[in-house]
Amino acid sequence: MIPNEQSTFGRPVARNRLVKDRLALIAMYGAVIVSIIPLVLIVWFLVVRGVGAMSWEFLTSSQPLTYVRPGGGALNALVGTAYMVGLASLISIPIGIAAAVYLNEYGRGAFAVAVRFFTDVMTGVPSVFVGLFVFTLLILETPLGFSAIAGGTALSLIMLPIVIRSTEEILKLVPQPLRDASYALGATKARTTMRVVLPAARSGIATGVMLAVARAAGETAPLIMTALGSVQLVTKWAAPISALPLYIYDGARNPFPAGQERAFAAAAELVAIVLILTVIARWLASRQPKGARP
Repeated sequence: MIPNEQSTFGRPVARNRLVKDRLALIAMYGAVIVSIIPLVLIVWFLVVRGVGAMSWEFLTSSQPLTYVRPGGGALNALVGTAYMVGLASLISIPIGIAAAVYLNEYGRGAFAVAVRFFTDVMTGVPSVFVGLFVFTLLILETPLGFSAIAGGTALSLIMLPIVIRSTEEILKLVPQPLRDASYALGATKARTTMRVVLPAARSGIATGVMLAVARAAGETAPLIMTALGSVQLVTKWAAPISALPLYIYDGARNPFPAGQERAFAAAAELVAIVLILTVIARWLASRQPKGARP
């Protein structure tokens, strides 16, 4: 039973305030449960439909030439995803972190406002428009054609605003006294940023980067217009190449059970890859950095 009043820091707390506190707590837990339910259902659905179809052959062989044929695997799609997401990460992560450091530590005036504005705009742009932009810029206007380079470029444009905004928000959470203490010891602003601010924020930065990688790894629309896809294992940068989202899209939309089974297995594989990369990134970010002093 809730008492009529309760003392907190020497001040009485009325019964209705305790009731509101309990109701807010119940609502908070309810919201968490409601938000988790779809995630649990999706993971369970993929486990039931996808893990059962996964085998060593699926992990080590490429897609059959016809969807009717059972067996085969998604090695061609896995290699293509590694190529394009890796290229996108090499482009977007360094640029995104550098841009976030500039906005938070140095950026003032109209230019910084413009960068934030266009970053927010890019975050909300549908990915199909990004694919159309890269298609027009690299495929129609250059001899490059459909390729891993074009696909990786499109994915980098999707990752870049996510890395910038997430990193900037994490850098804002670094306490100002850490910077002041570094300045008091004679460190320059650049050295303080590199040796104090970034190490203090590395766990959050890693989380934001992995969110961007997960977003890029699951994109389909940009790759349809840039990478095109291939049923064969391709290791060239300047040739049409497959990816796990393209593999899932092609397999799920065909009426043949064998193709649909491979699509579910590829979906489970993609979720497992993102999960593993996230765990590794968080583990690396949680380790105590050496030399994090100015």
